[in-house]
Amino acid sequence: MLVILMEDQILAPEKVCQSCLLADGSGQPRWGGGQLRCGQAIRKLMEQQPDQYECMMGFRIAYIE
Repeated sequence: MLVILMEDQILAPEKVCQSCLLADGSGQPRWGGGQLRCGQAIRKLMEQQPDQYECMMGFRIAYIE
């Protein structure tokens, strides 16, 4: 499951990505092959952290299993 991380909130991608020009046709982040295709991976500080990405719009997105 993908989530958007804000300073003090966790948001569903539908709340943010609907208005993004890089989102897919259903308003979701472009996720495929275990990668966020509309952003770049962020290096983990600890192995226990979920995979995180920074999207082109500047939001931090985490993949939580």
